[in-house]
Amino acid sequence: MAQALVIVESPAKAKTIGKILGKDYVVKASAGHVRDLPKKKLGVDVKKNFNLDYEVLPEREDIVKDLQAAGLKAKEIFLAPDPDREGEAIAWHLAAVLVEGGSKAKIRRIQFNEITKDAILNSLKKPREIDIERVNAQQARRVLDRLVGYKISPLLWQKVRRGLSAGRVQSVAARLVCDREKAILAFKPEEYWTVSTQLQKGKKPFKSDLSKWKGKKPDLKTEAQTGLVVGALEVATFVVSSVGTANQKRNPSPPFITSSLQQEASKRHGFTVKRTMALAQELYEGLELPEEGAVGLITYMRTDSVRVAKEAQEEAIEYIVGKYGKDYLPSKPRIYKTKSSAQDAHEAIRPTSAMRSPELMKPYLKPDLFKLYKLIWERFLASQMESATLTVLTVDITAGDATLRSTATKVKFAGFHALYKDTTEEGEDGDADAPSTLPDLAEGDTLERLKIEPKQHFTQPPPRFTEATLVKLMEEKQIGRPSTYAPTISTIQDRGYVIKEGRALMPTELGNQVNDQLVAHFPNIVDPSFTAEMEENLDKVEHEGQIWQDLIKAFYVPFAETLKIAKEEMKPVAVESGQTCELCGKPLLIKYGRFGEFLSCAGYPECKNAKPIIKRIGLVCRNEGCGGDIVEKKSRKGMTFFGCTGYPTCTFTSWDQPTETKCPDCETFMNIKISKRKGSFLLCPNEACKKISKLPSKKKQEEAEEEAEAAAAAAV
Repeated sequence: MAQALVIVESPAKAKTIGKILGKDYVVKASAGHVRDLPKKKLGVDVKKNFNLDYEVLPEREDIVKDLQAAGLKAKEIFLAPDPDREGEAIAWHLAAVLVEGGSKAKIRRIQFNEITKDAILNSLKKPREIDIERVNAQQARRVLDRLVGYKISPLLWQKVRRGLSAGRVQSVAARLVCDREKAILAFKPEEYWTVSTQLQKGKKPFKSDLSKWKGKKPDLKTEAQTGLVVGALEVATFVVSSVGTANQKRNPSPPFITSSLQQEASKRHGFTVKRTMALAQELYEGLELPEEGAVGLITYMRTDSVRVAKEAQEEAIEYIVGKYGKDYLPSKPRIYKTKSSAQDAHEAIRPTSAMRSPELMKPYLKPDLFKLYKLIWERFLASQMESATLTVLTVDITAGDATLRSTATKVKFAGFHALYKDTTEEGEDGDADAPSTLPDLAEGDTLERLKIEPKQHFTQPPPRFTEATLVKLMEEKQIGRPSTYAPTISTIQDRGYVIKEGRALMPTELGNQVNDQLVAHFPNIVDPSFTAEMEENLDKVEHEGQIWQDLIKAFYVPFAETLKIAKEEMKPVAVESGQTCELCGKPLLIKYGRFGEFLSCAGYPECKNAKPIIKRIGLVCRNEGCGGDIVEKKSRKGMTFFGCTGYPTCTFTSWDQPTETKCPDCETFMNIKISKRKGSFLLCPNEACKKISKLPSKKKQEEAEEEAEAAAAAAV
């Protein structure tokens, strides 16, 4: 009997769904896209209404043949890639290759927001045709990205260095990082002062801060101004002028969307956005549970909607009542408003069942998967709980011309805080509501002054972006969509435009150079508002039936003219090295070539003097009697290796970085070995030894370097 064929994207998802559906279905994976524009040519005919030349990806040819063979045997075919534009386009391409392979089966599209038995079976009862307008929106995005990348990247190769690329979204993200760095460098700190006091009543000390000076908010710019205030406080009597209490409500945050999950996972657990999405993908695709079988643990993780299914909300309410009681439920179920710019194609990110508490799931999840699942589960349950009520005590104290203020916060009703609290900015634990205490104070009380504490401050520059805060700004400015945040941030780092120092993102010199060229010659491409407008136009293709070719034409005609001008006006990028050409006396410039940086005479092409930039690592060649230095070099394929300056007389080379550390077993100098599985460690290059040791701590390395420098100085 012929079976129905179900095609999903990932093998892991295929495995889970196959177990759910059983023997009447064959479930296979496409491993993502099976067709795309060709890699070695544009593939977009700009003269013929932007006709597209799709081809089967070389790495998917065997998969396509297998799917086509399965399609010939199937009575029905259900295409079930992810429920978004990209997934719709994958389904469209799959349908095309199945028909090309001779399949006569009825081909239909199904989609589900979670991988559970009910969701899968319900989707099979309601198959539909492929949404061609959603496909067209994806095609428009793909063509825009191809035109920008394919047309600008070669220009960057010519003017900056080989191997560079530009992207419609990645270039805007890189610009945000570059602009922030320029703002930091241009920032001029301003001095200001604050004054706090330590007061006491009945041997119970507490802190109080200057809140007004002569009836106005204090504006202390100098030590002299502050000294006048301190002098006045030293002779003043401190009297409680008012005591007041007020209740404050803290409402829970909505359940996660892609961007808020990436931000919170970064702050709370230090996950990169790429890591967060990889873990979320695993939770979505599911695992085998002892009593339930194969099941996905969370809903689809690429979403900008905070909408929640009624059934999920009802289950959450049932759990909350059972665990915390009815007092922890709001008077009516919470409904959160999705932003008007959101696609709202599917729900917020939530657990597929509120009853699968983190404690129940912990035995089946690896540590990082558990952390992310717990975060998603708690945020969702908290979003359906009653608000927290806090009592805030505010005490104003008069001291001559000064007014000081002390506050204390107590929890009146925990509400959702019994389960979950958001973090504050930049990874600090969000415990702003931690109760503080004050002694019993009443209006008219005279207080003992223990200490006056003036403190100098300086205004701070804007902070560098972290991955999380860059995602937040991209979301606010509508740069990209939930599916593009993680790959965009990975791309600008992989291209060498941005690096991470700790968790902070910084532009490289190369990143600044590329950004400056793009800002000067392609201002629209790197303009966040232009990119946001393009996202809105893509939405119109999907939801309002706008012709996608018209959208591309409106972009391409002025873009082509801008490109023409840029080719003529863009100057090659070069940085002065501080060295002089020994042949003609002109400056030597740092340029980028196929094998990295090199020095080239500013008089080129009249003077063709050029030479590599040698990066010495401060070690003498290991070959006996050589005396040369070990330097970092590049192979013909761009791979880094280490060799001797005495080449070709000395042929010392090593793929691993040499060190001054001797092997404890055989006295051979050890190398730093880098392994994806083991990380970095010391390895003895002696084939008869191969001793492995841990790398010394940073502190020990610094101490060793200081000792070496001291020894060298003593020798001189």
